[in-house]
Amino acid sequence: MARVYQRGSTDVAALSGVDLDIRDGEKLAIMGPSGSGKTTLLSILGCLDRPTRGEHLFEGRAVAELDDDTLSQLRNRAIGFVFQSFHLLPHLSVVENVETPLQYGQRPPREWRPRALEALERVGLEQRAEHRPSELSGGEAQRTAIARALVVEPRLLLADEPTGNLDSATGTEIAVLLDELHAQGSTVVLVTHNEDLARRAERVVTLRDGHIEKEERP
Repeated sequence: MARVYQRGSTDVAALSGVDLDIRDGEKLAIMGPSGSGKTTLLSILGCLDRPTRGEHLFEGRAVAELDDDTLSQLRNRAIGFVFQSFHLLPHLSVVENVETPLQYGQRPPREWRPRALEALERVGLEQRAEHRPSELSGGEAQRTAIARALVVEPRLLLADEPTGNLDSATGTEIAVLLDELHAQGSTVVLVTHNEDLARRAERVVTLRDGHIEKEERP
């Protein structure tokens, strides 16, 4: 598949000729220099963007054939996102932040709090449920963001530089947590510049100039 953007009268290929199959339950790391197409690929995998050419299948369905409402429902039901900058809402408590995706789905309100607390327990943060994001360490903030991604029980967990804003010790804690989630059956795809984090994946795909340069199995 390919993704081409128009900049004025010029076509810029962010991705070109990418052929990638992600298996259910796999842990995949995507690496490459800045501008190689990593974020574009992650956006397509997360159904936030669509390829210009080629096909993106999710759960056997052609994403290009889905309307915006169906895509939104698919993202909320099946895909969890974890970002480098956490994106927690400062005026909400930890548990309220984790509940947020449930408010846009089909879950009845009576299930929101129990499910959010269960997600916090999975990341070892249930004791911080009533704290505000400003009271959390960087590692705790990222754990909260991961709990928020997990609360909808997604088929696919996408993490964009999940340790990028953390010190090395805290980054290792998050790496171990992602290992545990993968061991529990989650499909995990992460974009990273961190070679140590990438080596913990089952497969590493390296992009360069919008192409897959190589694939490795650490």
